[in-house]
Amino acid sequence: MKWLNLLKANTRKEYIQLKRYLPNTLAFLFTFYFIFLGMFLGIQVIGDPSSQDANVQFVIVNYIFWYLSMIVVQDIGWQITSEATQGTLEQLSMSPMGIWRIMITRLFALVAVHFFIIAILLYLSMLTTGQWLNVDIISILPILILTIISMFGLGFIIAGMSVVFKQVQAFLQILQFILAGLVFVPLSVAPFLAFFPIVKGVDLVRGIMIDGLTLSAISTGDYLILIFNAVFYFVIGLFFFLFCEKIAMRKGLLAHY
Repeated sequence: MKWLNLLKANTRKEYIQLKRYLPNTLAFLFTFYFIFLGMFLGIQVIGDPSSQDANVQFVIVNYIFWYLSMIVVQDIGWQITSEATQGTLEQLSMSPMGIWRIMITRLFALVAVHFFIIAILLYLSMLTTGQWLNVDIISILPILILTIISMFGLGFIIAGMSVVFKQVQAFLQILQFILAGLVFVPLSVAPFLAFFPIVKGVDLVRGIMIDGLTLSAISTGDYLILIFNAVFYFVIGLFFFLFCEKIAMRKGLLAHY
């Protein structure tokens, strides 16, 4: 019940923030849409005409995942920094649920609320390009959940750094390009990236949305890699955050910015 109440409260908080600061939300949405338009026009102008359709489909899936990964991985770092700036980070640590539980439910709430924005971006992208992808929810959902869990792990690593160092904005800006590299680089070019977070999930979702793959057509090895990545990065991220939290408590960093 405590977990449910915490999730409901954080979901309501995320929704109210998006609604109350609607101009900022719309600007954020249109910014990403214009980024996609730039990619699309670039393919139209300098791309190979014989492979334009495939390239456009590739970009649609990748940039949607780029948006999702940025929201999940980066936002928790921004939230920690914001809480520290406002002087409320110590209050979170005094909660019976603890900071890490609050952050997990915030991540779930963040994903749930932003899925509506993702759906809008996906539809706008397909409408703009005339490339209608195979949105097979039943096949995509299990892969997406496991991929998001690995993103949570990365998010906790960023949150841990934010708790100790506070000012990590420059790193978060660099992280945008790192995430873009993980999302946009095809797995066929660098197979070893399969054991990096996000990459395997994006590759499988591309197969479903572009090539029409189904869950039964995906190999057991692919599932094992997805599960391993989800568990490994989430556990590493959570332990790193708890370690950083102990350092912050020992040095008294939670009470001061």
